[in-house]
Order: sequence, then structure tokens, then C-alpha cells
Amino acid sequence: MLSLLSVYPQAAHERDEWILARRGSRNAVDPRSPYAYLLEDERNVAGEIVPTATIFLTNRECPWRCLMCDLWRNTMTESVAAGAIPQQIDYALERLPAARQVKLYNSGSFFDSRAILPGDYEAIARRLDGFERVIVECHPALVGGACVRFMDSIRGRLEVAMGLETAHPEILERLNKRMTLEMFAESARFLRKNEIDLRAFILVKPPFMREEESVEWALRSLEFAFECGATAASLIPTRGGNGAMEELADAGDFSPPTLRALEEAMERGMQLKRGRVFADLWNAETWPGCDACRDGRVARLHAMNLEQRILETVECRGCKDEA
Repeated sequence: MLSLLSVYPQAAHERDEWILARRGSRNAVDPRSPYAYLLEDERNVAGEIVPTATIFLTNRECPWRCLMCDLWRNTMTESVAAGAIPQQIDYALERLPAARQVKLYNSGSFFDSRAILPGDYEAIARRLDGFERVIVECHPALVGGACVRFMDSIRGRLEVAMGLETAHPEILERLNKRMTLEMFAESARFLRKNEIDLRAFILVKPPFMREEESVEWALRSLEFAFECGATAASLIPTRGGNGAMEELADAGDFSPPTLRALEEAMERGMQLKRGRVFADLWNAETWPGCDACRDGRVARLHAMNLEQRILETVECRGCKDEA
């Protein structure tokens, strides 16, 4: 928990400057192409495992300065030109195999009008005609009429992913997301009223949280997301890499979660039987933990993502000896 001796500012108005001052450099990106794209399998609402195209759009930086965020590394300082986002989608889809779902992630909010220009909605929609489901991400503050306008332009089902991060109200405030649980719930109600599906992103062990609290708060966050109507929730192990998190780690205010904490959070989330629970396995090969069993445990989580059931635990004598 944040103490009076913490290096992190207690005053909210000082936090943006503190976070920005600890950043490194951005990566070079091209506004004519997405900075990444990939094909993955995902279990859908109906229980089918379907191919899903994920396109990481090159775009302007998000206007919020969240403490844990490192997505700004692949962003631009200015908005892209009209037509650039449809061009990026073309670039990715021409190089990816056929898919039934598509995720358009832009390191910010799809409904930020300075990121995805509303004038490009129809051109984007034409490129998405063949997809059953279109998944975009958005800050709760920008959920509104633009969601409905975009939904009306596409043929598939629209799903909006929102970062809940944590249901711990004090820690949520310290993340500098400028969002409350009430704001998340209100945006979720708007989506539900307009028949737009909700996916939630949840951090496992955000900064200022003790290891022994991490699984319980991940579970509470899952419960809150499902109460708000989420059909899916992704558990994301909180990582460093943006400068601010490294300084918090040096001060004792942050350490990444253990792989076992992620496993337990996923197991307990699945036991709720209220929606799909996914473990985010990005960069799993670099996670701290036991070298002898990491690959097997990550493979187990991947299989659980697809099967949506708890599988047999990977046994490791080395881990037991460490414990």
C-alpha cells in the first residue's frame, strides 16, 4: 500500500509529470502499417474455438497517463491522417489467414475521435464485413454515442474491451487512470442497454498490492466485471518496462506476480462460472519463476484459455523445494 515515504506522488495532479519524467524512448513506427498483427485461437461466447485476427494499430498516444502502461512505446505524438487506419487494416488482413473474429487494438481508445477518426468508420466497417465479431478497446470515459454509430456501421457483433484493472478502489485511484468503479459500471450499463458486449481487462497484482492479497483482489475484480455484464475477462500479470514501474520496484511498491498467483486467479475465476476467463500470456517466457516448469505451466494456461476448464496442475519438485 502507498506509504508517506513512497516515491510516488500522493497528489493526483503531480502524477502525470512524474510518470512522463521516467519514460524511455518510443519505438519507430510507420503510420501506413500496424506495428504488429497476429492470428490466434480464442474460445467465443458460444463455446467454439475460432481463429481471431488481432491488429495492433499505429496511432496517437492515449490521452491518459496510466501508471502501469507501456503501450505508448509504439505510438505517435500526433494523430494519423484520414484513411490511415483503413490502410493499416488492409495491410494486416492481406498478410493474415482468414479469421472469424477481429480485434482492433490501438494502444488507447478506439472511440477517441483524435485517434480513430469518425469519418473513417464506414471505410473501416467495409473491411470488417466478413467477421462475426469486432472487438475494440476503450476507456470508460469515452463510451457513448460513438459506440452505437460504429456498431450500426458493421455487420458483425461489436464487443468493447475496457480496462477495469482492479476493483480495489484506493489502488485504482493511484493507477492514474482517472476512473472509478462507478464510472466503469455506468459505461457497462450503456453497452448492455445498446446490446454491445463487454470484455474486461484485470491486472493481477497491480502496484501497491501485497503478494498475499493479489489472488483475492483478482477474484473480486472478476466478480465485479461479471456483475457489470462482462462476457469475458482477461487476467494480465502486471509487468514493468515503462520506467515508472522500475522506480516503484526499487522503492518496494511493486513486484510482478508469481506464475502461481496467475494460475490460482484463473482457477478461482473459472469456478465462478459467470463468463470466460483468459490468462494473458504475452511475453510469458520472460516471467520470473522456476525454469524447470515454466513452459509446462504456461502451456497449461494456454490450454485452459481454450477449453475454459481447470486442468491438472503441473507438478514440479523444484518449486516444492523452493517453497
